[in-house]
Amino acid sequence: QVCQKAFHHQRMLNRHLKCHSETKRHLCSFCGKGFNDTFDLKRHVRTHTGVRPYKCTLCEKAFTQRCSLESHMKKIHSITQTYAYKERRNKLYVCEECGHTSASQDDLLVHLHSLHPNSHLLKGKTARRT
Repeated sequence: QVCQKAFHHQRMLNRHLKCHSETKRHLCSFCGKGFNDTFDLKRHVRTHTGVRPYKCTLCEKAFTQRCSLESHMKKIHSITQTYAYKERRNKLYVCEECGHTSASQDDLLVHLHSLHPNSHLLKGKTARRT
């Protein structure tokens, strides 16, 4: 046993176990900080780029993560987002170059090719869902 944390789902345990690894496979291109998980790297990179794709529809606030927007909606606007068991939220495809959001990966790729043709996001891997 590595630590005392317990998880209801194996996937959450697997994700958590990465934080105990000494090897940081994903490095921030801005500051060199290392992460074990691509999600954590993406969240961190947004502190450098200022990309805030999750926008409140009721006020001017915008957030780097969906969970921060949902927390804001609950605390500030008294609106709780409820999802049925295994119900999926709509995916948001985010341009990490400028913060533009798209409803589909194809739309985001069109955006990248037209506005950021030299982006590293087009090299090798395609745009990802968040």
